[in-house]
Amino acid sequence: QREVVDLLLVSLFSQGHGLFIGVPGLAKTLLIHTLADCLDLEFKRVQFTPDLMPSDITGTEVLEEDRSSGRREFRFLPGPVFTHILLADEINRASPKTQAALLQAMQEGKVTVAGQDHPLPRPFLVYATQNPVEQEGTYPLPEAQLDRFLFSIEVTYPDLDEELEVVRRTTAGPPPAVRKVLDPGRIARLQGLVPRVPVPDATLSYAVRVVRATRPGPEAPRAVTEYVAWGAGPRAAQHLILGAKARAMLDGRFAAGPDDVMALVRPVLKHRIVTNFRAEAQGVGVDEILDEVVRAVPRA
Repeated sequence: QREVVDLLLVSLFSQGHGLFIGVPGLAKTLLIHTLADCLDLEFKRVQFTPDLMPSDITGTEVLEEDRSSGRREFRFLPGPVFTHILLADEINRASPKTQAALLQAMQEGKVTVAGQDHPLPRPFLVYATQNPVEQEGTYPLPEAQLDRFLFSIEVTYPDLDEELEVVRRTTAGPPPAVRKVLDPGRIARLQGLVPRVPVPDATLSYAVRVVRATRPGPEAPRAVTEYVAWGAGPRAAQHLILGAKARAMLDGRFAAGPDDVMALVRPVLKHRIVTNFRAEAQGVGVDEILDEVVRAVPRA
């Protein structure tokens, strides 16, 4: 799962939220919790269910009475969103109204309750999990929310050697203590360095052209014209470049290049492309469409 860990770190330093897609039992929650522990970040988890209300996430105002004066006033009780890392477990089990409660927090880093703005801690990241198999009792994520996620990260089954190592380590005794390697202040400073990583104009152009190639139109690749209802928007290109900068920084390189963009095409674009009925009828997936997009767009 090295690629999953790499994408998680890229999302952290580029200040982007992540959507983890995988069947139960693949340690998605453990991975995110361990990240929070080793970076000394506050971690909170919300189990999304059909009866979860928006105020269960953002917080609410309660009426309190001062016993000495008898005066009553409202006091804001912050919800679990007031943390560094929020795990939205099985996010697609909550109603669209509740899912939408995260939109402002993910985009603006604050929540508004009763007309008052409440800033969130820095850094603030939302990592959501989703089970791709079980669809009963779930709600599809709205496109506006999907677009807020920097990456959609597919967590697959480990290979034989990895699974053997997992079983060996987890059945041999208590888990080892997590060693803290960073703190919120240092993370914020590193996040501030990412936008300053240089990107050549050719790489910037390549990222924008890849994103534009996912939109149906006269110049789009054949697979896009035939099978895509709508493609990725400008935010996808922003996320591609920010992710490429963070990847280059983590690699110890001075500038981001087209290889960084290429490595992030699938996690950045896959959840932003909506296929049409013809694609569903013919069994054409987003991966096949992205393959043709990458082949059709020259790097230079």
